[in-house]
Amino acid sequence: MRLTDRFAQKQKAAPAPAAPVAADTAVRLSPVDRAHQDLKLRIHRDLIDRLDLDSLGRLDVERATAELRSAIAALVDEQPVPLSQREREQLREEILHEVQGLGPIEPLMRDPEVSDILVNTARQVYIERQGKLEPTPVIFRDDAHLLQIIDRIVSRVGRRVDESSPMVDARLPDGSRVNAIIPPLAVDGPLLSIRRFGRVPLTADRLMALGTFSPEILAVMQAMVRARLNILISGGTGSGKTTLLNCLSSFIPATERIITIEDSAELQLQQPHVVRLETRPSNVEGRGEVTQRDLVRNSLRMRPDRIVVGEVRGAECLDMLQAMNTGHDGSISTVHANSARDSLSRLEMMMQMSGYDLPLRAMRQQISCALEVVIHTARLSDGSRKVIGISEVAGMEGDTIMLQELFRFDRDGLDANGRIQGRFVTTGVRPRFAERAKFTGNPADAQAFEYLLA
Repeated sequence: MRLTDRFAQKQKAAPAPAAPVAADTAVRLSPVDRAHQDLKLRIHRDLIDRLDLDSLGRLDVERATAELRSAIAALVDEQPVPLSQREREQLREEILHEVQGLGPIEPLMRDPEVSDILVNTARQVYIERQGKLEPTPVIFRDDAHLLQIIDRIVSRVGRRVDESSPMVDARLPDGSRVNAIIPPLAVDGPLLSIRRFGRVPLTADRLMALGTFSPEILAVMQAMVRARLNILISGGTGSGKTTLLNCLSSFIPATERIITIEDSAELQLQQPHVVRLETRPSNVEGRGEVTQRDLVRNSLRMRPDRIVVGEVRGAECLDMLQAMNTGHDGSISTVHANSARDSLSRLEMMMQMSGYDLPLRAMRQQISCALEVVIHTARLSDGSRKVIGISEVAGMEGDTIMLQELFRFDRDGLDANGRIQGRFVTTGVRPRFAERAKFTGNPADAQAFEYLLA
């Protein structure tokens, strides 16, 4: 991010001092906290008045940060308020976060263990850590302060949020996904949700160590990807679908051309030949929107070896299934669903959004011919994420798509720490696609399916 983007426009960088805050938008603070917030605001305003933004914008990030720290330290030392050394350091960091970062939530953004940051108005901030929600002491000064941070986030990626456009999806430079919704749609005040993704994607070995799947299941999934099966990953919100998709994509040979299509770019593929496509919302005049369906259609003209759709949500489902049925083997996508069976029903519903009046049997035939495997993930009550089932799409029987379960996760109970205990078990069914594993060029792939018959 260029410094000129960070420090331009003083009015955006500093809260508007002349605008009174309505009584119902102000956060109720203790006298000590209110005094701290007032002091921080006063120093922040003085800093903006003293900064030479043009010269600061010409410096590199490290030098600019050093100058900011020096200027903030000088202003803090000038204050007549008695402060301990620890309080001074905390105040300097908080003001630096206001100028360069995302204000009160900047420390949360830097915590590698935090996966979600949920701002429920200026008065309440929750985080998800290790799969469980917990409250934080973080607050914003008032709704205007929170709106300022939201505007800073969305303006960096060319989006806007105001009364005429009160909902926005955006993506931070580190790949984190952001959703904001403001009044009048948000009744009690602005809301901000940030889904964070680690700078280093979780590897298969790391997920296996966390108990997401067993070594045998990992070997089976590797064989599936290398055998160019069309795979659908299903699961609820926060169940680890995108993480698993990143993991599976790491098994794609480096010699293949991969095209990824996403609503907000989140995938972190490591292969050298990856083409990333991202949707675009409409502009102020309501024009210029580019949907996932547009991108799926265009990707077919880009000579893909594999098409990876981050999440299928609507009419693009039909085009994706048609691509799978016309020679684009090895495609992978995710879908929100409560079970493997429900994921197929979701695909049927989304095919109906394409505008074509397709008979039910024709839609199901399209799905059964295109898909070969459904991998279902879940976030369990103890916060852990697991692959709880793999099913083969076994064709049609009458008007019904047949699924045969290859393995599942059986729960045995809870340990002394409340962690779910269980086992990955097989059903003993040999999948019809097992023979394809013999032709991947890796002898271990053919052996992997023998585990399913154990």
